[in-house]
Amino acid sequence: MRIAYLDCFSGISGDMLLGAFIDAGAPEKNIHAALDRLDLSGFRLDVSRTNESGLQAARVQVRLQHQEQHRHFPDLEKMILAGSLPERVRNTSINIFRRLAEAEAAVHGCKVEEVHFHEVGAVDAVVDIVGSVSCFYELGIKKLFCSPLPVSRGWVHCDHGDLPLPAPAVCHLLQGVPVYGENIDQELVTPTGAAIVRELADHFGPLPAMRLLQSGYGAGSMKRRDNRPNLLRLLIGDELTPEEAQRITVIETSLDDWSPEAWPHVLEKLLAGGALDVILTPVHMKKGRPGFTLKVICDPAHVSLLRKVIFSETSAIGLRYHSEERMTLPREIVTVATPWGPVKAKKIETDSGYVVTPEYEECRRLAKENNIPLRSVYQAVNSRGKA
Repeated sequence: MRIAYLDCFSGISGDMLLGAFIDAGAPEKNIHAALDRLDLSGFRLDVSRTNESGLQAARVQVRLQHQEQHRHFPDLEKMILAGSLPERVRNTSINIFRRLAEAEAAVHGCKVEEVHFHEVGAVDAVVDIVGSVSCFYELGIKKLFCSPLPVSRGWVHCDHGDLPLPAPAVCHLLQGVPVYGENIDQELVTPTGAAIVRELADHFGPLPAMRLLQSGYGAGSMKRRDNRPNLLRLLIGDELTPEEAQRITVIETSLDDWSPEAWPHVLEKLLAGGALDVILTPVHMKKGRPGFTLKVICDPAHVSLLRKVIFSETSAIGLRYHSEERMTLPREIVTVATPWGPVKAKKIETDSGYVVTPEYEECRRLAKENNIPLRSVYQAVNSRGKA
C-alpha cells in the first residue's frame, strides 16, 4: 500500500504542502487541470525552484490580478460543488473548508455560515486546498502519516486584529494532535495547513516503516529569523509490515503497599489503554517486605494514558522509563475449525515454517460450552493448524 509521511520540522502551510507534492512528482499540469474545473479566475499559479540551506525545493505562489473579495463557507461549497472535480477531490476539499469554518466559528462565537474567509478562503487557499487534495489522490497515497507539529509564539495580524500564536483557529483544529513549542515569534502552522493535515492525515507520530520511493520539499513564503530552512518534507513509499526491530517504551514501578486483589481490574485497564504486554512479578522490597514489580510494555504514543492508569489504579508514586528495541515475527489471525466450532488462532511465521497458536479465551469458551477438557480444544486446534 502506498503511504506518505509529512515531516513538519518547520510547520505546515497550504503552499508548502502543494509545493512538496509537486517536488515529489505530482504533475503540475494536473493541478492546473483541476483548478480549471472551478469557476475561479483572476489569478496565476507560479511554480518555481528555490534553494534553502542547500536543499532544492518547489515554491508555489498565487498571483492575484485583482482585489480579493470576502467569501463565506456556503459560497465556497457552492463553487466547489459546481466544478466538475472528481468526487473524492470535491468531497475532501469541502470537508477541509468546513473544518476551517467550524474552527473560526468556535473561536469567534458565531455561526458557521457567518464566517467570512478573507484570510483562509482567499483564492490562494482554494488553490492550495484543491491542488493539494488533487495531488494526494493523483500520487495514489492510501494513508498519510504526519509528524508532531511545531507551534510558535508571538502575534499574527488578521481582520480581527492582532491574535496570539498559534492562531486560535489553529489551536482548535489541532485538538488531539501532538504538538511541541518552538522559540520563534513567526507563524509556523497556518489555519489552512492545519485543516488540510487534519483531514488527510490518518496518524500523527514517528515515521512508519516503508520502502522509500520518492521525497519532496515544499518551500514556504516566510524567511525564518533563525535562518533554519522553512521547508516541509514529504516522504512517499510502500508500507512495510513490521518484521524487524521496533522501538518500545518500558514503564516500571515497585509496589509495596498495594493489594493485588485489584490486579484483574488494573490489567484490563492497562490493556485497554494500549499496553502491548503487562507483567506483575512478586519481589522482596526493602526491610524484607513482600511487594510487586509492575512492568508495562507499550508503544511510545500510549505512555501518557498508561501512566495515568498506573497512578490512579495503584499505589505507585513514581515510575521508571526506558526505551528498548524488540523483534516480532510476522503473524496473522486465522480461524481454525474444530469439532465444537471455529476458534481464532495466531498463525506465526518462523524460520522453520508456520506455527498456529490458539487463543486461550476462545478455547476456554468452547471447553465451557461443550463441557470438555480445555486441552482437548488445544489439541484439536494444533492438529488442524498443522494440516
